[in-house]
Amino acid sequence: MRQNVRHCLYLVVGAVLGLTLGLARGVRADKTPDPANDLPWTDARTLADVIERVKKDYVNPVDDHQLLQAAVRGMVASLDPYSAYLDGDDYDEIKISSSGEYSGVGIEVSMEDDQVVVVAPLEGSPAAAAGIRSGDVIVTIDGVPVNTSTLSDTIAHMRGKEGSTVRIGIARDGAAEPLQFVVKRQRVLLHSVRSDLPEPNYGYVRIAQFSEGTGAELEAALKALRKRNGAPLQGLVLDLRDNPGGVLEAAVAVADEFLDGGVIVTAKGRTADANFEMDATAGDALSGAPIVVLVNGGSASAAEIVAGALKDDHRATLMGRTTFGKGSVQTVEALSDDTALKLTTSLYYTPSGVSINHKGIVPDIELPRDAGAPAAAGEPPDAEEQQALKQLKLLPANGKPAVTASLHGP
Repeated sequence: MRQNVRHCLYLVVGAVLGLTLGLARGVRADKTPDPANDLPWTDARTLADVIERVKKDYVNPVDDHQLLQAAVRGMVASLDPYSAYLDGDDYDEIKISSSGEYSGVGIEVSMEDDQVVVVAPLEGSPAAAAGIRSGDVIVTIDGVPVNTSTLSDTIAHMRGKEGSTVRIGIARDGAAEPLQFVVKRQRVLLHSVRSDLPEPNYGYVRIAQFSEGTGAELEAALKALRKRNGAPLQGLVLDLRDNPGGVLEAAVAVADEFLDGGVIVTAKGRTADANFEMDATAGDALSGAPIVVLVNGGSASAAEIVAGALKDDHRATLMGRTTFGKGSVQTVEALSDDTALKLTTSLYYTPSGVSINHKGIVPDIELPRDAGAPAAAGEPPDAEEQQALKQLKLLPANGKPAVTASLHGP
């Protein structure tokens, strides 16, 4: 058995080495071998020996696939906090968050006091049509008690093939016994943009994350606000608080809505594809009306690209707290077995050439750390939204803030 494990591992390593030598033979045949580019055979042998010993001596049996998968996962995770080896479920989650759609029942849930609680059914979703409400507690799925140790397990069981059904058991205040809802799964769209008109002439737009459809959602939201206002907006609060990021192209599309030209973001990496510059096109959806962007320590990645571009161009005033400081770009590369590699391939830079990695963006106007959190849909503006609205009215009509602040963090 030990020989088989070592042989298997060496076949993997040998295949990589053989491919490398095969590709490089034509250009390296007449050169002295470079030890720096050779595979570390001593390390490969150590890995094989560790696998052998684990298989022989570990308290529980472990198969080759499990060990090699763990080795790959650990290797990639050791690179940085954002690179990862994605198995089938992880890869599906990435595709859902990027595309903004999935097949399921359309419920936003959270774990509270070891219970799976419905935050809200999505508007127009199968769950909403079936009568599931905010505050309901999910206790069973298809008759099986939910796993209260992991929320992802519950979410996975509610998703499934479009047109199939799932039976959800709900505990509801006032009901003596759990209620049973049979819900037909449908294609669910995850809306990343929410908008409101808190005061005449002043709009509010919240972007929760950046998916492929965020740019189009923002364009539609601004159009709806103008129609509801009956006139062009005189100012906008753009809420990026607790926005963890998402698709790079979506961030560029959002920034482009408010810029009339110039650089939005540049990136530098080791490969040709990892080096790029993205520029704004002509046309400002607000025609120069002032913008206040709300940010905090949860504003990261794509949210920081938008905030940095609008700040560097003096197009918006940033208000809140220093952003997270994730200045890297990850590329998701599909592998051959329904898995994928999420790998950091670039560092990105704001239009002024500044890297915000591990620094974040310092807002023009800093707010106390406990000033508030984004209000839910239908709730009155929170304290920070109210301060942003007040600030909008102090800005000149062209939207250019009077103060230019550094993008460097503390």
